[in-house]
Amino acid sequence: MPKLVGLMAVDAQAEAVAYGLRLAAGDRPDLGAAAVDHVVRQYPPPGVEVPRDAVVTVWFDFGEGEGGGGAGVRMPREPGPRGGGLRRELPEPETSFSPCP
Repeated sequence: MPKLVGLMAVDAQAEAVAYGLRLAAGDRPDLGAAAVDHVVRQYPPPGVEVPRDAVVTVWFDFGEGEGGGGAGVRMPREPGPRGGGLRRELPEPETSFSPCP
């Protein structure tokens, strides 16, 4: 079973034909109209052995509570940024500075 997730519908269809498989789309009754949509799920999953002429179901829309964008998971940076900058590199002068005449 090839990996079809991430492919455009037209490319997924070509890949399935190359492996002797047929595509079915539960969320697209007319699979040909979904040419530029991207596959987000497939069943059976990639890597599973299936017989020739088997039907592979693909989905082009995320289901309820799945994917759909967003910022993702944000992890805190460890360790945090160090303080400092110029104060760390160059200490403050201890005496007042007067220019030379």
